[in-house]
Amino acid sequence: MKDLNNVIEVDHVSKIYNLYDKPIDRVKEALFSQHSRHKEFAALNDVNFYVKKGEILGIIGKNGSGKSTILKIITNVLTPTKGRVEVDGKIAALLELGAGFNQEYTGIENIYLNGQMIGFTKEEMDEKLNDIIEFADIGEHIYQPVKTYSSGMFARLAFSVAISVDPDILIVDEALSVGDIFFQNKCYRRFEEFRDQGKTILFVTHDMGSVVRYCNRCVLLNQGEKVAEGTPREMVDLYKKIMVGQWDKEKEKNKALIETKNVEPESHKLWKDELIINPSIEVYGDGRAEIIDFGIFSSGGDLGNNVYKGDHYEIRMKVKINEDHLSPIFAWKLRDIKGAELTGTNTMLENIDTSDLKKGDVVTVSFTQKEYLQPGQYLLSLGCTGYEGDSLHVFCRNYNCCVLGVVADKGTIGYFDSESKVNIQVETGE
Repeated sequence: MKDLNNVIEVDHVSKIYNLYDKPIDRVKEALFSQHSRHKEFAALNDVNFYVKKGEILGIIGKNGSGKSTILKIITNVLTPTKGRVEVDGKIAALLELGAGFNQEYTGIENIYLNGQMIGFTKEEMDEKLNDIIEFADIGEHIYQPVKTYSSGMFARLAFSVAISVDPDILIVDEALSVGDIFFQNKCYRRFEEFRDQGKTILFVTHDMGSVVRYCNRCVLLNQGEKVAEGTPREMVDLYKKIMVGQWDKEKEKNKALIETKNVEPESHKLWKDELIINPSIEVYGDGRAEIIDFGIFSSGGDLGNNVYKGDHYEIRMKVKINEDHLSPIFAWKLRDIKGAELTGTNTMLENIDTSDLKKGDVVTVSFTQKEYLQPGQYLLSLGCTGYEGDSLHVFCRNYNCCVLGVVADKGTIGYFDSESKVNIQVETGE
């Protein structure tokens, strides 16, 4: 270790795979080595970072960015093509839950098998057995072969074994979302116990709220390369730009962060092209008005699917009017993943007069509000409707068009944050 405070050092690590068009090409290349028949693919390219003792380091990036590869190298599942990794301390890694389980063994037998693989004696596993069984909470199934388990039971047992070993370093790769909501709550409580004990944690997830809430520092990977590292909020902001194609590698290669704010998309691009759109979006209506574009903008003017709790943000839609005398009502609404309506508004409720709009007009409607919802993901719907007498007509609706993600470093109880201010006064009995 170059720095005694570091428990993990990743030094110029690359992982190269040889890709062959056909399996026989591998054999031909081995027999006739002067002819290369493969293409090289860099899953990781010259990646550097460190993890200090007691630190919670997040690693984020799109699918295929190299997150799982670097974790497998750190845990010696894979060997780097170039570079080195040094680790100081005992690791418990939750990479692929259930790796190393024997399908023919019972749950109890697999607990001892995994303990032996980690390096514990039978006597040490005897002491841990009851805690593992209690945490997994799968009842009498613990005595049955794991091949008879449901996927949920299998995941619960695998997580319980991995989390019960008192490591110096805990590595978690998207493993806190196994089982039902009650078991997930237990997993997060155990994760927080590790944090409160000052354990070192390497945390890989797509849940940006958890990154901001738990991590001290964050590393952002993209296409096998380290883009930047910094505070969780800085890296989440940069990650959002990468997700919607607003990050220019050549322009930003010598910068840790994008500093330009309020950058509008190029004139030929649509806002919605920069968002992650629901592939099952429902668009319907009689066509007398048409929603031709929409976007979600942060308080800093950044276009993307995520906003911070407590910040102001803007929902913007662009609508083409195809008929005179419509007096359209423009609306937005947020639902949870179960479909429950949580919040929203429209121009009629806000007392906005739209009666002067004419055929051929293209109107941009902006709704700006403060985000009070809890961290999580919500479904955004947009609409343009109007009344003829007492009848409501739908001109155009984009139902569940995209996800709006709320990111925060603190959550409270329920759907929204009441922004409570806490004051405690103590009167001593002296």
